[in-house]
Amino acid sequence: MIAAHTDSPTLRVKPVSNKQAEGFIQVGVETYGGGLWHTCTFPSEANRRRNAGLRVVLSLYIGFDRDLSIAGRAMVKTDKNECVQKLVKIDRPILRIPTLAIHLDRQETFTFNKETQLFPIAGLVAAELNRTRNIPKPAARESSSTADETPNESFAPLKAPTERHHPYIVELVADEADVPVASVVDFEMVLYDTQKACIGGLNNELIFSARIDNLGMSYCSITGLINSVSSPTALENEHSIRLISLFDHEEIGSTTAQGADSNFLPAVIRRLSVIGSSSDDEKETAYEQTLATSFLISADMAHSVNPNYAAKYEPDHKPEMNKGTVIKVNANARYATNSPGIVLIQEVARRRRVPLQLFVVRNDSSCGSTIGPMLAAALGTRTLDLGNPQLSMHSIRETGGVYDVDHGIKLFESFFEHFSDLESKISVD
Repeated sequence: MIAAHTDSPTLRVKPVSNKQAEGFIQVGVETYGGGLWHTCTFPSEANRRRNAGLRVVLSLYIGFDRDLSIAGRAMVKTDKNECVQKLVKIDRPILRIPTLAIHLDRQETFTFNKETQLFPIAGLVAAELNRTRNIPKPAARESSSTADETPNESFAPLKAPTERHHPYIVELVADEADVPVASVVDFEMVLYDTQKACIGGLNNELIFSARIDNLGMSYCSITGLINSVSSPTALENEHSIRLISLFDHEEIGSTTAQGADSNFLPAVIRRLSVIGSSSDDEKETAYEQTLATSFLISADMAHSVNPNYAAKYEPDHKPEMNKGTVIKVNANARYATNSPGIVLIQEVARRRRVPLQLFVVRNDSSCGSTIGPMLAAALGTRTLDLGNPQLSMHSIRETGGVYDVDHGIKLFESFFEHFSDLESKISVD
């Protein structure tokens, strides 16, 4: 099994987002996950003039001065009076979070209030008034107190989306969902940077993109699984089930119905484990036996060494970009890796000539974690944490290695192809 997560830190549109200030249309947002929201400080007064450079860094961290838009899902009402989900992506810049000019705020520490100074602007009130001036308003419905009036017609528990959000934003959502505005019942939208991912570096060896953590490992997992069964005879002698599980909400703790700390994966494995059982006795212990003989890779992006902050890394464990997938190790079980797992993944990598690297944090540094330890605890299954190295994790613009994508795909393809053979050859009392 390979488990990864699909979410990334971002800003999410509030349930009531309609705001105006000083002639600007604004959108209320709330922070999602552990984005780089923190304050940065230059240590000396002599560095005050460098604050302009600091603003550029923070723009990349959380979306200041970036061309932003929204994407997510809308719940819409159909002609049959049913509510269905529609995926929506506004594919043009409509939002921007402006910084204050350095000339107006020469503080050495750049600080901002996440509740009052993180609201993006969506345009000017005057421009919106001009746009809507000649648009006919819908006729108001006549009030009625007749006995045959249905509850749905006489009472609205919440204000309409066009009242809670700016009407034009609801119009854009409706257009993308291909429904009338009145059919939009509710929506969940997050902000994203409209700048496309691209290949960069002098020799085209780098990837510049948003959300590499953790769509990078999600992509490698999916592609590795597909490649592993591309041959018509791929499963002829296979007695294991090849499975990937991509979870939501890792960045906020995973304790949701879609998160890794839910009952989703155990429930799926329990149902799969009884396939082929011929008696009730076999079915009673099939789940436990399946967990005991299974192996889980927790695939989450890792940290490449940053040449500008090399002292932040343990001297003998500095993963390099495009030098192979990184095995994560932590004595305090922030990662689930152990020696038997390293032995297995080494042999998997050897069979496809995939280079591997090792990573531990410094003793004087905090360590992040993944869904690996929580799934290992819930399932009791052998687990290993790994991921491809990247820079600027949780920034709005991250950097990865082109060749590491190929390393990750080949590693996972080999894992699925060879696990059944290798598993019986690694014995632990």
